[in-house]
Amino acid sequence: MITREEIKTIADNGIWKQNTSIVQILGLCPLLAVTTNAVNGIMLSLATIIVMAMSGVAIASLRNLIPHEIRIPVFILIVAALVTVVDLLFNANLHELYLVLGIFIPLIVTNCIVLARVEAFAAKNPPVQATLDGVFMGIGMLWTLAVLGAMRELLGSGTILGGIDMVFPSLQPIQVLPESYPGFLLALLPPGAFILLGCMIAWKNWMSAKAAERAQRRPPEPVSTAGCH
Repeated sequence: MITREEIKTIADNGIWKQNTSIVQILGLCPLLAVTTNAVNGIMLSLATIIVMAMSGVAIASLRNLIPHEIRIPVFILIVAALVTVVDLLFNANLHELYLVLGIFIPLIVTNCIVLARVEAFAAKNPPVQATLDGVFMGIGMLWTLAVLGAMRELLGSGTILGGIDMVFPSLQPIQVLPESYPGFLLALLPPGAFILLGCMIAWKNWMSAKAAERAQRRPPEPVSTAGCH
């Protein structure tokens, strides 16, 4: 039975402390390629969350039956089967977005984030914990790609949620900056993605350092002496 403390630890690690994009620096290829807007990053992250959660529970359930020597090929086979299902679902229900994301949905099979977590966590823990780890690691990826995509889109074209009509046809992108805004091309190119990602990593490190500093300054809790004579 999983405890609340275990859930909190898994959530903290996935969303912040071991964030796959700005701490472990994994999966840079899709991170830099699809985050030209927030919608692309969010939808690819949602696909990854589904794959990570399902592969986590599958591998955790079968971990005692998989010989150690062939575990990596078996893990890849399981992940590939799940990615194929997600790929077909995107193609059938979100075809325009599927064409935009292109090869990056099938490439989830070889994404370092997925393989690293099934090897490091799912193969060593019960199914519930493995599923939660996959979900929260995916959420950490989701907010990172969403923020990076939003920053690149805002700087590059002055809008937010470009392409949202491919997911919800009744919605339109939000024009934040004036329509006369000429755009900042560097933000939409890979060098701009690297620069903004570096800024996010620096911000994460600064926030973690400030939190550690506050923890050191916090006075120790008084030790109760009740009942001592």
